[in-house]
Amino acid sequence: MTPPNPDFLDDPSAGGPSRRTVLRQAGRAAFASALAGGLAALPGRALADEAPSLPADGAPFQPGLVADLARALAKRPYAAPRTDDLPDALTGLNREQYAAIRTRPGSAVWAEAGLGFTVEPLHRGSVFRSRVALALVEEGVVRALPYDPARFETEGVALPALKDDPGYSGFRLRARFRGGDLADFAVFQGASFFRLVATGQGFGVTARALTLRPADAKGEEFPEFRAVWIERPGPGGPLVLHALVDSPSATAALRMSLRPGDASLCDVEGTVFARAAIDHLGLGGMTTSYLFGPHDRRGADDARAGAYASGGLQIRTGFDEAIWRPVRNPETLQISAFVDENPKGFGLMQRARGYGAFQDDVQHWEWRPSLWLEPLGAWGPGAVTLLEIPSDSEFNENVLAYWRPKAALAAGAELPFSYRQHWCWQPPEPPPVAQVSGTRSGRGTENRRLFLVDFTGPGLAAPGDIQTQLGVAPGAITASTLYRYPERDTLRVAFELDPRGEKSCELRLNLQRAGTPLTETWLYRWTP
Repeated sequence: MTPPNPDFLDDPSAGGPSRRTVLRQAGRAAFASALAGGLAALPGRALADEAPSLPADGAPFQPGLVADLARALAKRPYAAPRTDDLPDALTGLNREQYAAIRTRPGSAVWAEAGLGFTVEPLHRGSVFRSRVALALVEEGVVRALPYDPARFETEGVALPALKDDPGYSGFRLRARFRGGDLADFAVFQGASFFRLVATGQGFGVTARALTLRPADAKGEEFPEFRAVWIERPGPGGPLVLHALVDSPSATAALRMSLRPGDASLCDVEGTVFARAAIDHLGLGGMTTSYLFGPHDRRGADDARAGAYASGGLQIRTGFDEAIWRPVRNPETLQISAFVDENPKGFGLMQRARGYGAFQDDVQHWEWRPSLWLEPLGAWGPGAVTLLEIPSDSEFNENVLAYWRPKAALAAGAELPFSYRQHWCWQPPEPPPVAQVSGTRSGRGTENRRLFLVDFTGPGLAAPGDIQTQLGVAPGAITASTLYRYPERDTLRVAFELDPRGEKSCELRLNLQRAGTPLTETWLYRWTP
C-alpha cells in the first residue's frame, strides 16, 4: 500500500475526500491490525487467533477494559513484538539523524482545538524499533491514530515509502503551563519509560511503568508499552491515558492522570498480572544520570563543577525517618536496600539549583526535575532499592531507584498499586528537620578519606547543645569536628574515614538535641 500523498490529504479542494475523512477511513481498516502489531507478531498467524481482541476504531471505551485485556493476555504465552519490519533506512539512523525527524508544525493531535494539551506521535527508528499502538478516546469512543507521514518533517533524512502501517514508537505531550503557550510536558517512548517536567524545567529523570529483575542473575526484563489510549481532556482538566504493558513475566494495566504545573503531577493506578512467578518486582521505578560531583569525581578530567541530573535518593520511611543518600558513580555495581514498611515517599532529587554547582552552559543540570513518589495506600513490607552502575558518559542513566515488595508474586496472581508522582523543583512537603545541603569528599591524612557534610535549616546553627551521631561499619571515624555558620543556618560536620583495608564502608550521620533528631539521616557507602 503506497502512503497517501500528503499534499492531497491537506487540500480538500483537490477534488477528493478531506484529510480527516481519509484518515478516519484508513483508521477503521488499520487500527485493529496496528494494535495487534503493537502487541505481538506471530509467524503465519494473526494475533486475533492468539490474544484477546482489542477495541476497534469507533468502539466504546469501557472502564476496566485495559485491565481485562492485561488479565487475559497474562494467561497466554508471551509473544515478543516485531522489530524486523522496519527498513535499514530507519533502523540504521544514528542519534542525530533520528532527532532530525520532528513533528511538522500544526500537525499535532488537537493542535487546532485550543485545548490544554497536544499529542505528537513519535516515529519509529534508530533504537526505538518497537511499535506502540496509539488511539484517542473522544466522547467515550475509540478513535484510531494511524500512521501518517505528513505529521513529520525531516532535515537531511528521507523517510522511506512503507508498504504497511508501521505505527509509532511513542508520543510527546505538550501542555500550557500557567495558561501560556504550548511547551514540552511529557514523553512516553522506549520500553515502559516516561518523563515529565514542571514549569521551566528540562527533561531529566526517567520513570518506569514496571521494573522487573534489575541487576538480577536471571537477567533484567524490560516491560514495554504495547497500547495507549489517550482521553480528550476537558477544559482545565488533567490529561488521562490508559496503558497496556507486556513482558515475558507479567502484564500490567495503568490509568495515568497528568497535570502540568510548577510541580507537575502524575497519578498512577495500576495492576500487575503475573504471567510467571516473580520474585523481583519493582514499583515506582525511576532512573537518572550521575557522572561526577563534589563528593565523587572519579576519573573526571572535566572543566565543569559537576555533571548529574539527580544528586541523591531521598526517603521518608513508614516510621517517619527522613533519609538522604547521595548517589555515586562507582567503579563496580553497587546495590543498596533500605528496608521499610509502608513508606511515605521516596525519590531521586536534584537539590543543586544554582548554575555554579555545575558550570555547564549546555546541559544546565540545575534545571532538571526532582521526582518524588508518594504511595497511595499501604504498600506493606519491602525495601526502597538503589542501584548505582559505573558510567563513563553523562548520557547514561546509571542510577535506578524503586520499591521492591518483600512478598514474591505467584504465577496468576494480581497486584494492585497506586501512587502519585511529583515532578518538581522541591518536594511538596519538605522534611520536618534540617536537610543535607552538601556532601564533599577528598583525600584526608595518611590513607584516610575526608568528608564535609552540611546540614541547613532555620535556626539550626544557633547556640545550643547538639550531639553528632556518627557511625561506620566496618572501618573507623577519626577527627570529627562540628562547625557553625549561623549566617546561612548551616552546620558542617567534618570527619575522616579510616577504611582499615576494607573495600566498603557504610556511614550514618545525623544531628540531635536531647535525643531528638534535628536533621535528616545522611547515609553513604564508601568504596575505593
